Amino acid sequence: MSANKITAITELDRSHYKTKIYANGHFIYADEPEEMGGTDEGMAPGALLLASLGSCTAITIRMYADRKKMNLDTIKIELAICNEEDMTEATTITRKITFGAELSSEEQDRLMQIADKCPIHKILSNPIKIETSF
Repeated sequence: MSANKITAITELDRSHYKTKIYANGHFIYADEPEEMGGTDEGMAPGALLLASLGSCTAITIRMYADRKKMNLDTIKIELAICNEEDMTEATTITRKITFGAELSSEEQDRLMQIADKCPIHKILSNPIKIETSF
């Protein structure tokens, strides 16, 4: 794979449905809950998607706040999406952002604008094309 791309490798053996995920020297598991036949030893794929958006949003806000020397202690992102079987082209992700600091309304408004500039938000807000090969 090209060095200028973000890459990940997933592997699934006969372990229902515990999936190994490798990316840039890091390792995590994805899985399904026990009621879906999994072992519940990792986040479900939908939760991983939300985690990507939430962490990207928090990091993007933190980078901006630090550059602007804002007194921002914590950033909390709460996200939700419907169950995977209910997803359609009209699926909505809800995102609630809480700042652990006394910020002016102008600072809060600007940080909310910055939240939408995170790369994962941009990806999820536009049509995505997936090319598959074997």
